[in-house]
Amino acid sequence: MKRSLLLALLVLAVIAAPALTVTRAADVTIHVLTMDQAAMTTDEMDAVASEFEAANPGVTVEMEYIAYDNLHDKFVTAMATNPPPYDVVMVDVVWYDEFINAGYIADVTDMVNTGIPDKDKIFPTAWNVVTRNGKAYGLPWLLDTKYLYYNIDLLKQAGFDAPPATWEELVTQAKAIKDKGLVEYPIVWSWAQAEAAICDFTALLYGNGGSYLDSDGKAVFNDEKGVATLDWMVKSIDDGLTNPASITDLEEDVRNVFSSGKAAFALNWLYMYDKANFDQNESTITGKVGLTTIPVFGSAKLSDKSASVDGSSGFSIAANSPNQQVAFDFIKFLTSEPIQMKYSAHQLPIWSTSYEGDNLKTLESFSASGPVAVPMFKDQFSFAHVRPTVSYYLEASKALQLALQEALTKQKTPKEALDAAAAKWAELAGK
Repeated sequence: MKRSLLLALLVLAVIAAPALTVTRAADVTIHVLTMDQAAMTTDEMDAVASEFEAANPGVTVEMEYIAYDNLHDKFVTAMATNPPPYDVVMVDVVWYDEFINAGYIADVTDMVNTGIPDKDKIFPTAWNVVTRNGKAYGLPWLLDTKYLYYNIDLLKQAGFDAPPATWEELVTQAKAIKDKGLVEYPIVWSWAQAEAAICDFTALLYGNGGSYLDSDGKAVFNDEKGVATLDWMVKSIDDGLTNPASITDLEEDVRNVFSSGKAAFALNWLYMYDKANFDQNESTITGKVGLTTIPVFGSAKLSDKSASVDGSSGFSIAANSPNQQVAFDFIKFLTSEPIQMKYSAHQLPIWSTSYEGDNLKTLESFSASGPVAVPMFKDQFSFAHVRPTVSYYLEASKALQLALQEALTKQKTPKEALDAAAAKWAELAGK
């Protein structure tokens, strides 16, 4: 009897053995490509990946971080391989049209409809980042915009109790700070020949009543308002108010200059506030950093009090990824409200419910920056302008980057530079 039972158990063990193999065969590794710059830090992203792995035995998440300016081209190059080396990629709002038209990223509309029953609690503006023609090509992850940072102590030493409400006021304050010898160059910008310069130009252009395209899709940034905006940028260097190194600086350079107390004003994304004002390992001016909405030109007489740039992004799935369901599960986890609230020190949630009732109090308490950053985000993001969402944006942006650089380095006049860029945009658009 015992012998028969033992044999039976051995048979069952043999039969059951393939199930262990199947389980191991079902183990999957997904590869994620994202930026190392703004938004959540790499440590925070690694922590999220570890939490997802713990909740999903058999799944491994390999994170790869790269500078924002290299992210687009690295993913495009990777898509020449089938299957691609990445399952998940962070996509800037201005890349979506290009990636969709090229077939690089998957339509996840059905996954969204069945997998995110509370999707209506996500801001509509967030869904606009990843949605085209009613189809979702990813999940929104980051709602971000630029802000005006100012050094509270420097303004007080120059006799100012409040930050500027217009660019004209900022120039007045910057001149006073410079004249008192408080800093050599009161303003620092990210005006290198890169997308960062386009982001700053966007805030200035719209703050001067300008625009990139008219209602027919024709480039109009070379009109009187656009030229006046670029003239102002050039003059700020000529007058010694803008740090001349700005023409080679990116956002991290801006953060480093401002955080060392060498500038009174800077434009940057939200992530800089926590690092500059609270992290003594990253800043010499902790406790002295002010955050406010970006000014407009008083001469433009706009109805809006501010103009900024939309720097939002989403996470999408490579169209040829063999692990699409697991990839979707990961980005669903990454963009979920609990995770976004937990890791809100350097970016704020895409969920409208995070800003309501007790959730708002909780959100503000998650980080030292919360009590200032949360209400400021709600104020500034409403004035954020989207760079053109066109399939040819990458080449159009490069043309405008070149134009800005040529004007800032005096190779061309602002009018000549912008006219050349507008002509290139017309060529790309087939107009």
